[in-house]
Amino acid sequence: MFPDLADQLRAREQKGLRRFRQIVESPQASHITIDGHDYLAFSSNDYLGLANHPDLIHAACEGAQHYGVGAGASHLINGHSVAHHILEETLAQFTGFPRALLFSTGYMANIGVVTALVGREDAIFADKLNHASLNDAALLSRAKFIRYSHLDLATLEQRLADSNSRRKLVISDAVFSMEGDIAPIKQLIALCEKYHALLLLDDAHGFGVLGQQGRGSLFLPDNTSVHSPNIVYMATLGKAAGVFGAFVAAQADVVETLIQSARSYIYTTAAPPLLSHALLTSLKLIELDEWRRDALLQNIAQLKNDLLSSSWKLLPSSTPIQPLLIGESHEAVRVSQTLRERGILVPAIRPPTVPQGKARLRISLSTTHQPHDILRLTQALNELALDS
Repeated sequence: MFPDLADQLRAREQKGLRRFRQIVESPQASHITIDGHDYLAFSSNDYLGLANHPDLIHAACEGAQHYGVGAGASHLINGHSVAHHILEETLAQFTGFPRALLFSTGYMANIGVVTALVGREDAIFADKLNHASLNDAALLSRAKFIRYSHLDLATLEQRLADSNSRRKLVISDAVFSMEGDIAPIKQLIALCEKYHALLLLDDAHGFGVLGQQGRGSLFLPDNTSVHSPNIVYMATLGKAAGVFGAFVAAQADVVETLIQSARSYIYTTAAPPLLSHALLTSLKLIELDEWRRDALLQNIAQLKNDLLSSSWKLLPSSTPIQPLLIGESHEAVRVSQTLRERGILVPAIRPPTVPQGKARLRISLSTTHQPHDILRLTQALNELALDS
């Protein structure tokens, strides 16, 4: 019916842009099985190694026995389980906000927040390296979409000062998913307070990993633990937390507005309650197992040290996301494929996800990676860099 679709797919494949799914046959871990082959994987967001943790498996089974499998309805009909409610209260307390609201995914959370809070008479101010979900949300809101260069707060302030919009919303990743760097949160909050703007902070890659007891980017030493009322905080529960879903934490009136107006919350079936039950165990492990974050820091330090002499340089990052800048797309794909042939999975990230000439390997580290795993990767990379 649409022959042009086949042409588009062929064109993407010729340019090296076509994406392919791979079928993982084992539990998520630092060592996984795909199509019968075992790989050392540096491609997962399971930063704390919780996705296959026995305590979470037990909690999920316990939750299924108590609550069943499906929620059966949307939250506003009769799908809002006591498990959902307890988790929302726990997340609010854990992150230091008055209220929290569960969403099925981080994408749905960002879409729901932005479209519920701003519209045609309003303006959105966005870092150019924000996650795609934030960009899509801005476009769907129909608000004026104003982007500023990555971390360019001087330009952001000027554009906030020039705006006469009814409402102003600044949206930013807390940890940028393809760069690994951290937004200057304290300064963003100050600007939002000065110009009466809300700040939507997407902490998908910081929650569980950064801050005191893994409570997220807002709890880093440079930030205050008393949250500004201007903050709307979003974090996902399928990365460091090891399960699935997302939540938004904010002032009570903001959360109530989302319940009434966020279409991606209202018009979808609630996530299985068993997942919320399992996430209560996940939060305990995040809070108590400081050794997991310590192990991550050790892995990051080892990776950086082992690649000091490489002609390919790591971008500045203190997080488990360690991008290794290769340059041209074809070279990044070649290196990724060669590593795969050696039993090591590291994805090649290339345009349009990143700018032209800045293709990279996105190395994702986990608590479960051992020193010999890091060494195996860095030895392979150093050999390939010499041959390039």
